[in-house]
Amino acid sequence: MRVIITGGGTGGHIYPGIAIAKKLKTKWKAEILFVGSKNGLENELVPQAGLNLKTITVKGFRRKPSLDVLMTFFLMFKGFWEGKQTIEEFKPDVVIGTGGYVCGPVVLAASLSGIPTMIHEQNSIPGVTNRILSRLVDKIAVSFTDSISYFPTDRKKIKLTGNPVRTEVFKVTKEEGIRRLNLDPDKKTVLVFGGSRGAKIINDAMETVIKENLSSNKLQIVHITGKKHYNDYIGRFKRQGIDTSAYGNIKVEPYIYDMQYALAAADLIVSRAGAMTIAEITALGKPSILVPLKIAANDHQKTNALSLKRKHAAEVILEEDLTGKMLNNKIKELIFDEKKLNLMAQNSRKLGKPNATEKICEMIISLLQ
Repeated sequence: MRVIITGGGTGGHIYPGIAIAKKLKTKWKAEILFVGSKNGLENELVPQAGLNLKTITVKGFRRKPSLDVLMTFFLMFKGFWEGKQTIEEFKPDVVIGTGGYVCGPVVLAASLSGIPTMIHEQNSIPGVTNRILSRLVDKIAVSFTDSISYFPTDRKKIKLTGNPVRTEVFKVTKEEGIRRLNLDPDKKTVLVFGGSRGAKIINDAMETVIKENLSSNKLQIVHITGKKHYNDYIGRFKRQGIDTSAYGNIKVEPYIYDMQYALAAADLIVSRAGAMTIAEITALGKPSILVPLKIAANDHQKTNALSLKRKHAAEVILEEDLTGKMLNNKIKELIFDEKKLNLMAQNSRKLGKPNATEKICEMIISLLQ
């Protein structure tokens, strides 16, 4: 079986593709080609996962009309022909799109060539690319029931699967995570990250949190800033005469590739509310404080976050309300309340869909029967 998986731009579109690819390779011995954009995060993450990557030309549309739209159309057609050529060379049995602008021309080229196609939608409110492709593809996997109504298509080809979670996250114990990150097993661990690229607003709030908890004998913090924010962030502390690495309970990293260890070690997670983050948090049953991205398309991160809050699995702080003092107080309120933390963990686990990858792969196999 030869499979093209296409998607990219952010980790939210890439990680599902990687999870699907690895399952298809291990269980069905499939040959996988991942098709992404030239400048997306997939250029790092896909080879890191041991998968072959082919890139094509693509560019997203600006929301406001401009002369740039003409260039976008030109690149879109160029990407379509590059995708068509890739398909002719690789000769896939099936093509899967996991979102982002790059999957548009590839899935379209496959559909027009008569190759079975499928898309996976991670968010509660589908993106523009997947809404368009939904009319052309043979099957659609969704992660939230709410998203079904957005697809103007035959409902029989839609199936609720959840978001595929990397198998690695289930293979690491808390003790292994603590050892790998060289943490103190007797301290509570707070893991903080702002998505695959980091989040400045969370970093800004965490500056206060970290300063308030230097040398704490009860709490340790693992803060992932994002690569583009790291030097500036560390520089802020240095200008104040603070070396965060000297205190023993504070770890500030630009990025962690083996994220499964950090997730396993965490007693509480502070993060954005992207679909893949939600999927991994709930699959592992982790309590969280969610800060949804305000400018996310259709405000889908806020929708994701509030769905967990209603089930008492997470606390939510909106960007406009976020301050360092508020975040520090909320962390302290939760992390040392064992009863509340355990209840949030139980509720989080109830919302998880750990078998999502298997369900999606079964849908793919059904296309070939």
